[in-house]
Amino acid sequence: MKLDHPVALAELKAAFARYETALINNDVSVLDELFWHSAQTVRYGVAENLYGIDAIRDFRNARPATNLARTLQNTQIGTFGDDFGTAMTEFRRVGGNKLGRQSQTWCRIDGRWVIVAAHVSLIDAPAVS
Repeated sequence: MKLDHPVALAELKAAFARYETALINNDVSVLDELFWHSAQTVRYGVAENLYGIDAIRDFRNARPATNLARTLQNTQIGTFGDDFGTAMTEFRRVGGNKLGRQSQTWCRIDGRWVIVAAHVSLIDAPAVS
């Protein structure tokens, strides 16, 4: 198995960057495009468990489009073969006091990278010394 093959890794990093841009701009159509359109797709959020693309779409369409700006840190993206990868990152919302954690499982399906599972959680931000 090829780990972090340069071509696959570059493609996944580009897909992740596209997701991040769509997220902070609340571009629901791109967010929808980047999730696998399947009843098997799972997204665990801060306060919701979403099973299937329809539930994920409903959540995205109902979510307030305010206070979405954030900064990322400790982002780790890796590929396993040419068609599977993970993206993990921490984030901080502008003006927020929580540290967010996001994990995504990506798979190339029908020639495009899509998220097949995601998890978002918040913890109290560690004290800065």
